[in-house]
Amino acid sequence: MLGSSDQPLIFELADWLETPVGQYVRNWEQQKISAMVANAFGYHAVQLGLPQWNLLEANRIPHKIFTHQSLDGVSLSGGTPSLYAEPEYLPFESQSVDLLILPHVLECSNNPHLVLREAERVLVPEGRLVISGFNPWSLWGAHGRLPALDPVTPVPAPLQVSLPRLKDWFKLLALEIDRGHFGCYAPPCFSQRWLDRWSFMESAGDRWWPICGAAYVVAAVKRVAAVRLVGPAWKEKDKKRVRRAAVAASPRRSSPW
Repeated sequence: MLGSSDQPLIFELADWLETPVGQYVRNWEQQKISAMVANAFGYHAVQLGLPQWNLLEANRIPHKIFTHQSLDGVSLSGGTPSLYAEPEYLPFESQSVDLLILPHVLECSNNPHLVLREAERVLVPEGRLVISGFNPWSLWGAHGRLPALDPVTPVPAPLQVSLPRLKDWFKLLALEIDRGHFGCYAPPCFSQRWLDRWSFMESAGDRWWPICGAAYVVAAVKRVAAVRLVGPAWKEKDKKRVRRAAVAASPRRSSPW
């Protein structure tokens, strides 16, 4: 596993994304997330974590913020983070963010449900949330559970958040899934040579075993029930009485037919 034991897991993941297998995952997620956010509109877009990986470049929202927990060892490209924050305690006002991207943030947090609650809090009604993560039920996840084998990813399988679990959290927070994708179907391998040899698995996996992809990307929308103001019943009766009086007093017109 990359990184030292005293490093936050998100930093180990940042190092891993520069390896051949990390680039394989990164390229797939970049393509899918770019398609998801290209038509998202609003005033404020935020990416939590991994600021050196710009997942907002395909989006046209004018004000973009990249956050990170520290600048130590971070190589910036595609945009400079303007804010350093813990994902469990976001320094944004409630209902102030139109688009929020969480690349592998939930599985790198000690309290992923709190992170998701914070995300729901800062999103505007109908705001969009995009999450990526590793699938614990994939071949990579099974590979990581075997004690004799080295894990493929720096995130242990028990920490990975499965899609069914994520859907349950969405229901509790009034977040509605808009679209999602599984991907990265190559068997556990570390070299670019073997990843290239297994490239045909992408189209085969999408067709025959989509839920076994090593990674997933899901987009959700914050739904807020519309509130209807109901006035006293006597006001409605007075309105009907006034309308009837106005109709009776108006001159009758002959029909054009």
